Amino acid sequence: MQWRHHWSMRMSRPKVRRLSADEQKEILTKMAGEIARSPVLSGLGVQVRFLRGRFYVERPTPSGVEVWGRITPLNDNLLLEVERRSWNEVGRGSAQKLVKVIAGDTKGTFHGLGSLDRSLRETGQGLTRRPMKLNEHRFIYADSGEGCSVQEALFHFFGLSIEVIAEPAVWYSYHRTPDIVEFAEDRTRVLVRFTAMSLSGPFGGTCLYAQREGRWSAYPVKPSESQSIATADRWLVKRKWKAWC
Repeated sequence: MQWRHHWSMRMSRPKVRRLSADEQKEILTKMAGEIARSPVLSGLGVQVRFLRGRFYVERPTPSGVEVWGRITPLNDNLLLEVERRSWNEVGRGSAQKLVKVIAGDTKGTFHGLGSLDRSLRETGQGLTRRPMKLNEHRFIYADSGEGCSVQEALFHFFGLSIEVIAEPAVWYSYHRTPDIVEFAEDRTRVLVRFTAMSLSGPFGGTCLYAQREGRWSAYPVKPSESQSIATADRWLVKRKWKAWC
Protein backbone atom coordinates (compact mmCIF):
# COMPACT_ATOMS: atom_id res chain seq x y z
CA MET A 1 0.00 0.00 0.00
CA GLN A 2 2.84 2.35 0.80
CA TRP A 3 4.46 1.65 -2.61
CA ARG A 4 1.19 2.33 -4.39
CA HIS A 5 0.77 5.57 -2.49
CA HIS A 6 4.28 6.66 -3.39
CA TRP A 7 3.76 5.77 -7.08
CA SER A 8 0.60 7.81 -7.27
CA MET A 9 2.34 10.93 -6.00
CA ARG A 10 3.42 12.72 -9.13
CA MET A 11 4.97 16.13 -9.51
CA SER A 12 2.32 18.62 -10.50
CA ARG A 13 2.71 20.32 -13.84
CA PRO A 14 3.46 24.05 -13.74
CA LYS A 15 0.31 26.10 -14.07
CA VAL A 16 -0.02 27.83 -17.43
CA ARG A 17 -0.49 31.58 -17.18
CA ARG A 18 -3.06 32.99 -19.52
CA LEU A 19 -1.74 35.70 -21.77
CA SER A 20 -3.57 38.63 -23.22
CA ALA A 21 -3.45 39.20 -26.97
CA ASP A 22 -0.91 41.98 -26.46
CA GLU A 23 1.32 39.74 -24.33
CA GLN A 24 1.18 36.97 -26.93
CA LYS A 25 2.18 39.39 -29.67
CA GLU A 26 4.99 40.88 -27.59
CA ILE A 27 6.54 37.49 -26.77
CA LEU A 28 6.20 36.28 -30.36
CA THR A 29 7.91 39.46 -31.57
CA LYS A 30 10.80 38.99 -29.13
CA MET A 31 11.26 35.35 -30.13
CA ALA A 32 11.13 36.17 -33.84
CA GLY A 33 13.76 38.86 -33.35
CA GLU A 34 16.08 36.50 -31.50
CA ILE A 35 15.62 33.81 -34.18
CA ALA A 36 16.53 36.37 -36.85
CA ARG A 37 19.76 37.11 -34.95
CA SER A 38 20.70 33.42 -34.97
CA PRO A 39 22.37 32.30 -38.22
CA VAL A 40 21.54 28.66 -37.51
CA LEU A 41 17.90 29.10 -36.49
CA SER A 42 17.13 31.50 -39.31
CA GLY A 43 19.03 29.27 -41.72
CA LEU A 44 16.91 26.30 -40.69
CA GLY A 45 13.70 28.30 -41.04
CA VAL A 46 12.71 27.94 -37.39
CA GLN A 47 9.42 29.58 -36.43
CA VAL A 48 7.31 29.99 -33.31
CA ARG A 49 3.53 29.87 -33.18
CA PHE A 50 1.04 30.25 -30.36
CA LEU A 51 -1.42 27.41 -29.82
CA ARG A 52 -3.68 26.52 -26.89
CA GLY A 53 -1.89 28.78 -24.44
CA ARG A 54 1.68 27.78 -25.33
CA PHE A 55 4.37 28.74 -27.84
CA TYR A 56 5.63 25.94 -30.10
CA VAL A 57 9.09 26.08 -31.67
CA GLU A 58 8.85 24.45 -35.10
CA ARG A 59 10.92 23.81 -38.17
CA PRO A 60 9.27 23.23 -41.55
CA THR A 61 10.63 20.19 -43.43
CA PRO A 62 9.79 18.64 -46.82
CA SER A 63 7.70 15.99 -45.05
CA GLY A 64 5.85 18.42 -42.75
CA VAL A 65 6.45 20.43 -39.61
CA GLU A 66 8.93 19.23 -36.97
CA VAL A 67 8.17 20.37 -33.42
CA TRP A 68 11.40 21.10 -31.57
CA GLY A 69 9.90 22.17 -28.26
CA ARG A 70 7.29 24.18 -26.47
CA ILE A 71 7.48 27.27 -24.28
CA THR A 72 4.93 27.67 -21.51
CA PRO A 73 4.09 31.01 -19.85
CA LEU A 74 4.37 30.73 -16.07
CA ASN A 75 3.64 33.28 -13.36
CA ASP A 76 7.18 34.67 -13.23
CA ASN A 77 8.91 33.47 -16.44
CA LEU A 78 8.74 31.08 -19.39
CA LEU A 79 9.38 27.31 -19.35
CA LEU A 80 11.16 25.58 -22.27
CA GLU A 81 10.52 21.84 -22.74
CA VAL A 82 11.30 19.12 -25.27
CA GLU A 83 9.25 15.99 -25.85
CA ARG A 84 11.00 12.69 -25.21
CA ARG A 85 8.05 10.35 -24.57
CA SER A 86 6.93 13.05 -22.15
CA TRP A 87 7.69 16.77 -21.93
CA ASN A 88 10.99 17.43 -20.15
CA GLU A 89 12.26 20.76 -18.88
CA VAL A 90 15.27 22.32 -20.61
CA GLY A 91 15.30 25.78 -19.08
CA ARG A 92 13.42 28.79 -17.73
CA GLY A 93 13.74 32.48 -18.38
CA SER A 94 12.79 35.25 -20.75
CA ALA A 95 11.76 34.79 -24.38
CA GLN A 96 15.17 35.94 -25.62
CA LYS A 97 17.07 33.73 -23.17
CA LEU A 98 15.21 30.57 -24.16
CA VAL A 99 15.67 31.17 -27.88
CA LYS A 100 19.40 31.66 -27.19
CA VAL A 101 19.39 28.30 -25.36
CA ILE A 102 17.93 26.68 -28.47
CA ALA A 103 20.34 28.46 -30.82
CA GLY A 104 23.37 27.57 -28.69
CA ASP A 105 22.58 23.85 -28.43
CA THR A 106 25.72 21.75 -28.94
CA LYS A 107 24.48 18.40 -27.59
CA GLY A 108 21.73 17.72 -30.12
CA THR A 109 18.70 18.42 -27.98
CA PHE A 110 17.47 20.67 -30.80
CA HIS A 111 20.03 20.67 -33.63
CA GLY A 112 23.59 20.33 -32.27
CA LEU A 113 25.00 23.23 -34.33
CA GLY A 114 25.52 25.65 -31.45
CA SER A 115 29.27 26.00 -32.06
CA LEU A 116 28.60 27.08 -35.65
CA ASP A 117 25.95 29.54 -34.51
CA ARG A 118 28.37 31.06 -32.01
CA SER A 119 31.23 31.42 -34.51
CA LEU A 120 28.96 33.06 -37.10
CA ARG A 121 27.60 35.48 -34.49
CA GLU A 122 31.12 36.45 -33.42
CA THR A 123 32.09 37.54 -36.92
CA GLY A 124 28.81 39.41 -37.37
CA GLN A 125 28.86 38.82 -41.11
CA GLY A 126 25.88 36.55 -41.50
CA LEU A 127 26.62 33.35 -43.41
CA THR A 128 29.99 34.53 -44.75
CA ARG A 129 32.45 31.65 -44.80
CA ARG A 130 35.81 32.14 -43.12
CA PRO A 131 39.12 30.80 -44.51
CA MET A 132 40.22 27.60 -42.80
CA LYS A 133 43.17 25.25 -43.14
CA LEU A 134 44.25 21.84 -41.96
CA ASN A 135 47.06 21.83 -39.41
CA GLU A 136 48.32 18.45 -38.18
CA HIS A 137 44.94 16.77 -38.73
CA ARG A 138 43.10 19.68 -37.10
CA PHE A 139 40.91 22.19 -38.84
CA ILE A 140 41.72 25.73 -37.73
CA TYR A 141 40.76 29.25 -38.75
CA ALA A 142 43.43 30.70 -41.04
CA ASP A 143 43.32 34.17 -39.48
CA SER A 144 43.43 33.23 -35.81
CA GLY A 145 44.75 29.68 -35.66
CA GLU A 146 41.79 28.79 -33.44
CA GLY A 147 40.44 25.25 -33.62
CA CYS A 148 36.87 24.52 -34.55
CA SER A 149 34.08 21.98 -34.30
CA VAL A 150 33.13 19.48 -37.00
CA GLN A 151 30.07 21.57 -37.83
CA GLU A 152 32.21 24.68 -38.32
CA ALA A 153 34.59 22.78 -40.60
CA LEU A 154 31.72 21.40 -42.68
CA PHE A 155 30.36 24.91 -43.16
CA HIS A 156 33.52 26.97 -43.64
CA PHE A 157 36.05 24.53 -45.12
CA PHE A 158 33.82 22.29 -47.23
CA GLY A 159 31.02 24.74 -48.01
CA LEU A 160 28.00 22.76 -46.80
CA SER A 161 24.77 24.58 -46.04
CA ILE A 162 23.37 24.66 -42.52
CA GLU A 163 20.38 22.56 -43.63
CA VAL A 164 22.59 19.74 -44.95
CA ILE A 165 24.90 19.76 -41.90
CA ALA A 166 21.84 19.28 -39.68
CA GLU A 167 20.32 16.44 -41.75
CA PRO A 168 21.40 13.51 -39.52
CA ALA A 169 18.90 14.95 -37.01
CA VAL A 170 18.18 11.61 -35.33
CA TRP A 171 21.84 11.04 -34.50
CA TYR A 172 22.14 14.56 -33.14
CA SER A 173 19.03 13.98 -31.01
CA TYR A 174 20.71 10.89 -29.52
CA HIS A 175 23.61 13.18 -28.50
CA ARG A 176 26.13 11.42 -30.71
CA THR A 177 29.38 13.29 -31.34
CA PRO A 178 30.44 13.81 -34.97
CA ASP A 179 34.03 13.24 -36.09
CA ILE A 180 35.50 13.69 -39.57
CA VAL A 181 37.28 10.43 -40.44
CA GLU A 182 38.10 11.11 -44.11
CA PHE A 183 37.59 13.67 -46.83
CA ALA A 184 38.36 13.93 -50.55
CA GLU A 185 41.11 16.24 -51.72
CA ASP A 186 38.70 18.09 -54.00
CA ARG A 187 36.40 18.60 -50.98
CA THR A 188 33.39 16.91 -52.64
CA ARG A 189 33.14 14.07 -50.11
CA VAL A 190 33.33 14.07 -46.30
CA LEU A 191 32.89 10.94 -44.21
CA VAL A 192 31.62 11.75 -40.70
CA ARG A 193 31.11 9.26 -37.89
CA PHE A 194 28.57 10.02 -35.15
CA THR A 195 29.53 8.22 -31.95
CA ALA A 196 28.15 7.79 -28.44
CA MET A 197 29.50 5.79 -25.53
CA SER A 198 27.75 3.03 -23.61
CA LEU A 199 28.82 0.55 -20.94
CA SER A 200 29.72 -1.91 -23.69
CA GLY A 201 31.76 0.64 -25.64
CA PRO A 202 31.28 3.13 -28.48
CA PHE A 203 28.44 2.86 -30.99
CA GLY A 204 26.94 5.13 -33.61
CA GLY A 205 26.59 5.60 -37.33
CA THR A 206 28.36 7.03 -40.35
CA CYS A 207 27.21 9.71 -42.79
CA LEU A 208 28.74 10.51 -46.16
CA TYR A 209 28.30 14.15 -47.06
CA ALA A 210 28.59 14.17 -50.86
CA GLN A 211 28.49 16.90 -53.47
CA ARG A 212 26.70 15.74 -56.60
CA GLU A 213 25.98 18.00 -59.56
CA GLY A 214 27.06 20.97 -57.48
CA ARG A 215 24.72 20.22 -54.56
CA TRP A 216 25.56 18.77 -51.15
CA SER A 217 23.45 16.05 -49.53
CA ALA A 218 23.82 13.83 -46.45
CA TYR A 219 23.72 10.04 -46.87
CA PRO A 220 23.70 7.75 -43.82
CA VAL A 221 25.66 4.63 -44.76
CA LYS A 222 25.18 0.99 -43.77
CA PRO A 223 27.77 0.16 -41.06
CA SER A 224 29.38 -2.65 -43.07
CA GLU A 225 29.92 -0.25 -45.99
CA SER A 226 31.21 2.74 -44.00
CA GLN A 227 34.93 1.95 -43.69
CA SER A 228 35.96 4.63 -46.17
CA ILE A 229 34.69 7.15 -48.69
CA ALA A 230 35.38 4.64 -51.47
CA THR A 231 33.29 1.84 -49.93
CA ALA A 232 30.49 4.22 -49.00
CA ASP A 233 30.48 5.77 -52.46
CA ARG A 234 30.34 2.39 -54.24
CA TRP A 235 27.53 1.20 -52.00
CA LEU A 236 25.47 4.33 -52.59
CA VAL A 237 26.01 4.15 -56.36
CA LYS A 238 24.65 0.56 -56.35
CA ARG A 239 21.60 1.81 -54.46
CA LYS A 240 21.20 4.78 -56.82
CA TRP A 241 22.11 7.09 -53.91
CA LYS A 242 19.37 5.84 -51.61
CA ALA A 243 20.59 6.34 -48.02
CA TRP A 244 20.64 3.57 -45.43
CA CYS A 245 17.94 5.07 -43.20
